[in-house]
Amino acid sequence: MNEKAGEPDFWSDAEAAQKVQRSLAALRASVDGWADLNGDIEDAAVLAEMADEEGDQDTLAEIAESLESFGELVEKQELSLMLDGEHDARDALVTIHPGAGGTESQDWAAMLLRMYFRYCETHDYKAELLDQADGDQAGIKSATFAVEGPFAFGYLRSEAGIHRLVRISPFDANKRRHTSFAAVTVTPDLDDDLVVELADEDIRVDTFRAGGPGGQHVNMTDSAVRMTHLPTGIIVVARNERSQHKNRATALRVLKSRVYAHFEAEQAAELAKMHGEKSDIAFGHQIRSYVFQPYQMVKDHRTDVEVGNVNAVMGGAIQEFIDAYLKMGPGKAS
Repeated sequence: MNEKAGEPDFWSDAEAAQKVQRSLAALRASVDGWADLNGDIEDAAVLAEMADEEGDQDTLAEIAESLESFGELVEKQELSLMLDGEHDARDALVTIHPGAGGTESQDWAAMLLRMYFRYCETHDYKAELLDQADGDQAGIKSATFAVEGPFAFGYLRSEAGIHRLVRISPFDANKRRHTSFAAVTVTPDLDDDLVVELADEDIRVDTFRAGGPGGQHVNMTDSAVRMTHLPTGIIVVARNERSQHKNRATALRVLKSRVYAHFEAEQAAELAKMHGEKSDIAFGHQIRSYVFQPYQMVKDHRTDVEVGNVNAVMGGAIQEFIDAYLKMGPGKAS
């Protein structure tokens, strides 16, 4: 979209205009955050000077306690400056696939899906489930969801990779400890102004009947859509909507995002080779372990951040891991 917010045709495309407004709101929030923090610090300095002149020890003690909160706010604002990637301000598309292991890994994939939805709830992000295939006995075979909010991709891109679970399996009658894996893919949700050319002859479209939350109508019609990008082998499925037309639109939306990310990753790999760098740009490497038994711990293998409260993490408390990843910077984060 070429129109600017002040031009007459800006609102002719309401959806595109709303995305521009969201980006603008995110930038304003960052600027306002620094302005508010600066104002609070200046006010505290003036108050401290007055309290010192009057010998008001109680007020000075309160100001001293507030310095710690100021430090936390400064750190939060500094972190926002690290979200300067080309697509960091965009919304995100997240896909979860269980690894080998049947029901155990499928249940682990469902646990991760809940964890991310809880994270979105506590951070005022809007999460929309685009596709889900239920497991045979429990869990899920796959799920794709969209996350809408300021810098959603910038934060969630740190979650791309293999997530490892160690626990006593509830599906094992002998109560043995199992290790399960699930892969998380995160790509930017592309706006219409970022053109991704997908030739019709490069896409194979298959339709099929899908069960699930759509009800009987879904089961009786070929409403589900599977799209395959033949040059890359990328496959996406959309089956949550009753309308085949809507599922086609959803599948194409996700396919464009994943194909774009695929070619970006290829370019990054070529640059790394040119500079003699060892780079693992795929999401096929283990990034984090979640241990439920024999002890409780969640450890990020990229940043060495460890958290003992597994239940809190599974309830969406993953910001500490995300912050640590961003602080590593592009030169160290893989």
